[in-house]
Amino acid sequence: MAVVAYTEEDVKLLARLMRAEAEGDGQLGMLMVGNVGVNRVRANCLDFDGLRTIRQMVFQSPGGFEAVQKGYFYQRARDEDIRLARRVIRGERFHPATNSLWFFRPDGTCPAQWFNQWNAGRFKSHCFYAPTRSDCPRVY
Repeated sequence: MAVVAYTEEDVKLLARLMRAEAEGDGQLGMLMVGNVGVNRVRANCLDFDGLRTIRQMVFQSPGGFEAVQKGYFYQRARDEDIRLARRVIRGERFHPATNSLWFFRPDGTCPAQWFNQWNAGRFKSHCFYAPTRSDCPRVY
């Protein structure tokens, strides 16, 4: 059962985002980016107050994803990417992105905090950051 509302176009949109942001980190990295996206739709807190759809989350500005500004994002979603997007829409979560709302790719080590959010861990090239349960209970 889905943890966020979606259309088939939303699945493809999320799949494209996951690929564009984290293809270099493999399928698990892509799944974690998907976790962050789904968490943002669920959160209704902090920078993501009022987001209700996958489309709103993907194209949020300011504060959205850098990938939507690059041509690679606009390629057609592949079947494998769509399969991965469906997994996170159904609620599969992967540490350290389990409750994360942010990620970024640092030049070096992950800072302990990023925009006042605590580091939840690193997977390959991306550091993940989660809000506190009191700030965003819906992602827990």
